[in-house]
Amino acid sequence: MDQMQHPMGLSDAGLLRTHGVIGGAWVGADAGGLLDVRNPATGALLAQVPMMGAAETARAIDAAAAALPSWRALTAQERAKLLMRWHDLMLDAADDLALLLTQEQGKSLAEAKGEITYGASFISWFAEESRRAYGDVIPTHKPGSRLITIKQPVGVVGAITPWNFPNAMITRKLGPALAAGCTIVLKPAEATPLSALALAVLAERAGIPAGVINIVTGDPVAIGGTLTASSTVRKISFTGSTRVGRLLMAQSAPTVKRLSLELGGNAPFIVFDDADLGPAVAGAMASKYRNSGQTCVCANRLFVEDGIHDAFVAKLAEEVGKLKVGNGVEAGVNQGPLINRAAVEKVEELVTDALEKGATLVTGGKRHDLGGCFYEPTILTGVTGEMRIAHEEIFGPVAAIQRFRGEEEVLRLANDTEFGLAAYFYSRDLGRIWRVAEGLESGMVGVNEGLISTEIAPFGGVKQSGLGREGSSLGLDEYLEVKYISMAVG
Repeated sequence: MDQMQHPMGLSDAGLLRTHGVIGGAWVGADAGGLLDVRNPATGALLAQVPMMGAAETARAIDAAAAALPSWRALTAQERAKLLMRWHDLMLDAADDLALLLTQEQGKSLAEAKGEITYGASFISWFAEESRRAYGDVIPTHKPGSRLITIKQPVGVVGAITPWNFPNAMITRKLGPALAAGCTIVLKPAEATPLSALALAVLAERAGIPAGVINIVTGDPVAIGGTLTASSTVRKISFTGSTRVGRLLMAQSAPTVKRLSLELGGNAPFIVFDDADLGPAVAGAMASKYRNSGQTCVCANRLFVEDGIHDAFVAKLAEEVGKLKVGNGVEAGVNQGPLINRAAVEKVEELVTDALEKGATLVTGGKRHDLGGCFYEPTILTGVTGEMRIAHEEIFGPVAAIQRFRGEEEVLRLANDTEFGLAAYFYSRDLGRIWRVAEGLESGMVGVNEGLISTEIAPFGGVKQSGLGREGSSLGLDEYLEVKYISMAVG
């Protein structure tokens, strides 16, 4: 049996919790089952959290329902004050939260610290937005009548979050939900529950009442099935694969729940001949290799026009050669491990398939000498539509480059996917910028930049990349219902 190695270096040991939260009580699984949490860089056992299931989830739903009347009765300003306390505690604990995140997820400390700041921004943004859940006065259609609309919280929300951003994907859901007056049952990813539990500790310290935030760890099938089947849960918010998103949609149909789904991506990254080479390469590095390629909006397919192709590949290879792979807690590391061995095997399969079908390996292409879950930052050229890597989400540090000739061809290639989350392109031609930005079938487009996520803008996709928007003023509306009131006044 592995010897457990608790995450080291936390200044505040109270942030490391290994129980779920139901109605303000820190509890284990009814059957006593445990789920291992491992450091993907070392394989070490960090902690064990409860293997909860349907019964614990049902109690969490009941706890959220019991807390709902008093939470939604608070004024927006009262909820905002509690959220801002939570936000401030997150920033005060940023170093510890980042260290915890790196050890359970693998990304570098610098990236983890950035995620903590980014995650906290959703709490402050929606604390402010909560005061702007305005209704309307509608010009009446007949004398003696007044027509108004008001906005009210949806109710109890079930949130299911992924492992690649185990802090920010939680706050991006909890921020608007709590600001709107909803209560939450959260199921964090099995691989990264410790960040979620640390956030619950800080919420408790901030004075957010018991039952407003409930966290169940463990069996995804049992927990998800209970959330979707419950008539008490009025909304499901999920970030993850399109396959699971479809399943949750189907399971939610009998109770006709509101849904927010941020699903898979297959982002095109287009470099036209007239692009500035330096910024285009810098954007590709940021978009492709951030979090070792494990983001839903990362550049999955790189399309480079003939005239700039060779120069772009040479410069990209030069920059990739500067990346330092290793344990995220080590100084200078900017490429951590993949989340588990299954992720490494998938990347290997995609690269092997591409090479067997004629792609050219520029650099990388195999497991890193560090072993375990580490994979070398990789560049492939000569990629074609016959290869799996051109259609499947890679979720690894592999830049798959295709040549193209002309705007019409690249728009056809870029849109030839069931996904439509993010897209990027580089050009200096103003007319082309408008045409391509409008022609790309994506919910978000980065023009001459490779990082587009911010709390103040709407995040979400089209086609099979999901439903709804997170962040921005639109994010609050996802957790509000509009009620129309018609009054006879004389």
